[in-house]
Amino acid sequence: MRACGLEPPFAPDEVFPPTREIFPTGKKTARMGPVVRRSSAGNRPLEMVLMEWGFPTQVPSKRNPEVKLDKYVTNARNLRSPLWGGSLKIPARRCIVPFTWFAEPHPEGGKGDDGKPRQMWFALQDQPIGFFAGLWRPTERGEAYAFVTTSPNDFVRPWHEKAMPAILQPTAFTTWLDGSLDEATELIRPYAGAMVRQEETPPDNLIEIDA
Repeated sequence: MRACGLEPPFAPDEVFPPTREIFPTGKKTARMGPVVRRSSAGNRPLEMVLMEWGFPTQVPSKRNPEVKLDKYVTNARNLRSPLWGGSLKIPARRCIVPFTWFAEPHPEGGKGDDGKPRQMWFALQDQPIGFFAGLWRPTERGEAYAFVTTSPNDFVRPWHEKAMPAILQPTAFTTWLDGSLDEATELIRPYAGAMVRQEETPPDNLIEIDA
């Protein structure tokens, strides 16, 4: 919240569980992550809430198309899809998703230094915390979010040619959360700022932001 330029609105003794690496786990175990959105109360201040990463949907089984399988979609790539269109059109269903690093599978494969599948990690050079353009909606399991993706910039494309997350500049937060559909769509573009790239797994420490 301080990275958004605001003091947290919750009581000093309220504790959010520390958040480390967030990854989708499907229907077995919900993996929760923090998002920032407009509150529906009063003058609609910003609030931070924990949501499950991944919109639930059903897809046909490859073996038997008549059988529907549960799937949790974490990235909003085709914004013309009915899965995302409703949330994108309604400003109250937009959110911003904080991150320190994001990862893409390493094209050479193999194992990384943490014993997990090898990845290439990306961060913003001039911000300790960055923010993805996110969408959320209520589901049978609670509120869930996904972040929007766009075409990769020149920095990410050599490692992931299909897409990259849509990263918001701090000056665009209000437009994303409150703007019209056209104004919000204009923000979904490749990130133009400086970035950091590394193969080593980032440290698992928390980042403190001075007020």
